[in-house]
Amino acid sequence: CRHGRLMTRTAVVLFNLGGPDRPESVRPFLFNLFSDPAILAIPGPLRRLLAWFLSVRRAPVAREIYSHLGGGSPLLANTNAQAARLAEALGGEEAGFRVFIAMRYWHPRSDETAAAVKAFDPDTIVLLPLYPQFSTTTSASSLADWHRAAAAAGLDAPTKALCCYPTAPGLVEAMAKRVQEGLAAVSGAGDGQPRVLFSAHGLPKRVVARGDPYQWQVERTAAAVVERLAKPGLDWVVCYQSRVGPLEWIGPATDEEIARAGDDAVPVVLAPVAFVSEHSETLVELDIEYRRLAEKAGVPTYVRVATVSTAGPFIEALAGHVRGVVEGEGAVAHGRGERTCPVPFGRCPLRPAPGAG
Repeated sequence: CRHGRLMTRTAVVLFNLGGPDRPESVRPFLFNLFSDPAILAIPGPLRRLLAWFLSVRRAPVAREIYSHLGGGSPLLANTNAQAARLAEALGGEEAGFRVFIAMRYWHPRSDETAAAVKAFDPDTIVLLPLYPQFSTTTSASSLADWHRAAAAAGLDAPTKALCCYPTAPGLVEAMAKRVQEGLAAVSGAGDGQPRVLFSAHGLPKRVVARGDPYQWQVERTAAAVVERLAKPGLDWVVCYQSRVGPLEWIGPATDEEIARAGDDAVPVVLAPVAFVSEHSETLVELDIEYRRLAEKAGVPTYVRVATVSTAGPFIEALAGHVRGVVEGEGAVAHGRGERTCPVPFGRCPLRPAPGAG
């Protein structure tokens, strides 16, 4: 124990993307996003120049998106709710746990949170990305930024991180319950057997080609949810949303799958499979833009299921992972600290397990 304390203190840091809190925040938020070398892998001076150009160019469209949400993103409020539930599941400060939030592109950012964690003076720090599937563009970027901020703040407590949890039973259980509710809603509408679209944020193909395991892990999550549903003959597909720019992206695209469902005249149950919190890409892209597309395409019924958010099984899964990381010895953990990604996905932070691949 530090300083002779009777109870050890653990700081749990939740990572998420972040979002602008008001219209004036949209352009600087976008600048922070495009300034990330994990997003634009080009030399620093050129990246910052391009980030400025892109943020100015895209800010009006982004402000229009956030206007549907009162002018700002609800992501921080939703993440605060998850943090509160996780702290409760861990027993709170009476059990030695305090939960913090570090957003990647808007406040509270890593530097702010690192200062707060230092003031807490923990014995151990656990880094917990709210990205179930690992990607160099999300979890790895957040982890790198945290380590930079922690070093600047002089944090010296032992630090461990959970890299991912794509098939965590609690996550799968919570998602399956949401999908089951969506299937029941379609059944009540009487429009026939639905097609479940598991939608995740897309990535450029070149990112995956460099060894990023995100797509493989997303597909594992969806398959685990389908297995949990135990519905033989279920019509389902994994698809990807939020394409931007001229690069070739992984697919199939969610909007194209909605159009195909319209051609086939089948209802759609759309389930976010990589997002665990409601934000612009669920509340606007899925609920407004894709619903409008479904109506235009002739989809008989369109049901978008909620993210797992603060669902009990999901929060308990996170709490279990935190305890496992605290009790383990590895700096990076996946379940019991064993790598599950195939060897070709070299950007996975875990070393290949013996005989893997």
